[in-house]
Amino acid sequence: MATSNHQTPMSKQHLDKVLDAQRKAYYNQGIPSLGQRLETLNKLLGILRTNESAIAKAISNDFGNRAHQETRLAELFLCIDGIKYTRKRLKKWMRPQKRSVSMWLLGARNTVVPQPLGVVGIVVPWNYPLFLCISPLIGALAAGNRCMIKMAANSSHLSQLLQGLFAEQFSEDMLTIVPDAIGSEFSALAFDHLIFTGSGASGRQVMRAAADNLTPVTLELGGKSPTIIAPDYSMTKAAERLLFSKCINAGQTCVAPDYLFVPEGKVDLFITAAKAIVGSRYPDIEHADYTSIINDQAYRRLKSTLADATDQGATATALVPNSVANNVTRKFPPTLLTGVTGAMRVMQEEIFGPILPIMTYQHIDEVLDYINGQDRPLALYLFSDDKAMQAKVINKTRSGGVCLNETTLHVGQQDMPFGGVGESGMGQYHGAEGFMAMSKLRPIFKQARFPSLSMMYPPYGKRFDSIIKIMLRS
Repeated sequence: MATSNHQTPMSKQHLDKVLDAQRKAYYNQGIPSLGQRLETLNKLLGILRTNESAIAKAISNDFGNRAHQETRLAELFLCIDGIKYTRKRLKKWMRPQKRSVSMWLLGARNTVVPQPLGVVGIVVPWNYPLFLCISPLIGALAAGNRCMIKMAANSSHLSQLLQGLFAEQFSEDMLTIVPDAIGSEFSALAFDHLIFTGSGASGRQVMRAAADNLTPVTLELGGKSPTIIAPDYSMTKAAERLLFSKCINAGQTCVAPDYLFVPEGKVDLFITAAKAIVGSRYPDIEHADYTSIINDQAYRRLKSTLADATDQGATATALVPNSVANNVTRKFPPTLLTGVTGAMRVMQEEIFGPILPIMTYQHIDEVLDYINGQDRPLALYLFSDDKAMQAKVINKTRSGGVCLNETTLHVGQQDMPFGGVGESGMGQYHGAEGFMAMSKLRPIFKQARFPSLSMMYPPYGKRFDSIIKIMLRS
């Protein structure tokens, strides 16, 4: 497990000092222009493009091993694509919006202007440390804010790298990573907006801390995302797609398929397909293409979760031939679980690893009843070409997002908002929604030179009564 090079955490006094400097710069330098915001985004883009290899290496060091290809696909590409998408549309997003005016206020004008909130705090988890840092940062910077970022302790190599790269391009009062900040102290700062990605338990603590400052929060909290294969859909095709998302990053993904429903009588068909698919992709889990579990604690938790299930009667099927969990490299084999029950921890907690429980159903209503009996998930996945089935599942469930005939890819769509609902989070970002989430839509009313309202000033009399009578009936 990687450890930070810093001996002591950044003090509360230092955090307050950085926040105060950013807030003063926000007021003293005014709202940044389109050109200034584009320059900031271009600097960020330059950092990513120039340091691709160093970033991938740092992330791999933090995990113990993660394929550079996975970092380039799931993190670097999405970050770069997000910046390019935002640059093209920022001028439109910043444009003042004309709004209608009451017909009784002749000559007046209404305008809504997106303005930056001020200073945005971003708490970044370890599982996709670059993407979950840069993605909300894009929206915050595009909206004209200044940002303080707290990286996860498990991301010490990447944190140190980004801290230095950011310092070369940005002043501390504009954008900075605060090294080794204590989470509770960071969340308690009087930010103008706070974005947190992590567990539900930590999310509650963050929200409590933010409440003291009335700081609005965006929480992305994960959860148990269900996957359904409908009777009309190919088991092999579904397995090819969902197992890619389940195995990438060794399942350490907040929107990874967490449990699977297949039609009764088709479990063996799915297992056969899954063995062939995963075995061809990862002939050996010690291969560099397969990611290590982030630390010993998470590795032991997965072993314990699997043991709890098998001790209670579940059957485990390893998908990579001759693979066993390795205590040294923290490689944990992709594993299917059948015969699971609600009493098992694997069906109660977010798995966050390469274990996939399978349940069967006879009718889709059984599946919907089960899903609706759990906390609302961050994502829901359905494999079906039946439009009636698609509509039924979408209309009768609630989740942060949905994929049809695929999993996880909705997260990488720049023109769609991303966020949870209920236990899986609140608020959303990405694209235009991210820009708006980190902006204040400031309404501006401009009165006409000769206001029609003057006809209703006191002293009230017959003219007022006549006018208000017409207004109330119009």
